[in-house]
Amino acid sequence: MEKGFTITYEYGDNLYVNPTNRCNFNCEFCLRHNQSSGGSIYTHNLWLKREPTKEELLASIESHDLSKYKQLVFVGFGEPVYRLEDICWVIDRMKEHGTKIFTRMDTNGTGSLIHGRDIAPDFAGRFDMVSISLNTDTAEKYDALCHPQQPGAYEAMKAFAKEVQKYVPKVMMTVVDTIPKEEIENCRRICEDEIGAIYRVREYIED
Repeated sequence: MEKGFTITYEYGDNLYVNPTNRCNFNCEFCLRHNQSSGGSIYTHNLWLKREPTKEELLASIESHDLSKYKQLVFVGFGEPVYRLEDICWVIDRMKEHGTKIFTRMDTNGTGSLIHGRDIAPDFAGRFDMVSISLNTDTAEKYDALCHPQQPGAYEAMKAFAKEVQKYVPKVMMTVVDTIPKEEIENCRRICEDEIGAIYRVREYIED
């Protein structure tokens, strides 16, 4: 595997796709801050020397026996919605080729801010699941924890979580278990009562 050009990698039962290192956040808990073992918990170095083309994304995915995996997950070491158009192209080509696999995107949920338009309709018919990082229970804490580049990121993320449910069968929102228990419960209420999404508390994994 070419160093600095890991496009796809296996973790657990899933195949993960690494389309970009670009991100509009600088989260306090991000693994990008820890370079002790090459920059990831997946043993591969996910820092890309350059972004793969959409054709390279497709070729890397289809070089695997996809029947081995439960899910195909677009996430990587950046915010995947920066490559949304190309990812949609890849999924469309896979469908044309008759490929059937459960598709998921892990995102910070601010893609509509990034693109300056409502991107939720783009997910229709392409994704079986979207996982969105809720992270915390207030906009103030969110800004302090995630350092988003765009103002209004917290409300934009929640609005996207509501909207994308119209187009995707499963929408999950997550927090990391490093936040206080009271905050975890507040986030549960936001996710389940306000947004109507599936809630998951993720274990923090140190590199």
